Amino acid sequence: MKIDFSKDKDGLVPAIIQDARTKNVLMLGYMNQEAFNKTQETGKVTFFSRSKNRLWTKGEESGNFLELVSMKVDCDKDALLVQVKPIGPTCHTGTDTCWDEENVANFSFLSELENVITSRKENKEDEKSYVASLFRKGINKIAQKVGEEAVETVIEAKDDNEELFLNESADLLFHYLILLQAKGYTLKDIEKVLIDRH
Repeated sequence: MKIDFSKDKDGLVPAIIQDARTKNVLMLGYMNQEAFNKTQETGKVTFFSRSKNRLWTKGEESGNFLELVSMKVDCDKDALLVQVKPIGPTCHTGTDTCWDEENVANFSFLSELENVITSRKENKEDEKSYVASLFRKGINKIAQKVGEEAVETVIEAKDDNEELFLNESADLLFHYLILLQAKGYTLKDIEKVLIDRH
């Protein structure tokens, strides 16, 4: 990997630190050639601290290390994307990130959908909501819907109509998300099980 440390008068390049699993940005630091080399040698992310004017391995005092997973240099060769496995909180204030955000998995639109389902579960009396009506009918009806959608998905998988297959797959996933919440769980719980198995 070729990094151009010469663009900055102090020989520093920004290093964006990202959780390798959740893809959340945890912090921003700076590396010189020596910090880069030490990071690769030890597997623990090391920066050049501008305030301390020395190399600084994240976690050297707190024990909250950043274990190196991978490093990439950008197209201009003057910035790094460092993927890590954080051991404990990243920020010196004790938060997961330096932006005071919780470092949890985000499933993009599926997370938004889970939030809508949660809202409908909390407002079961909403007469206009299909999801609220399922929660009112109870776990048996919700589980039955998942079964129906699973059968329909399997049937469409055996045919060649991709649009119908994708629509039935979406129905199955949607109803499964409702079932998860009816049982008190979310996608994060399923992710944890899969991670533990992996």
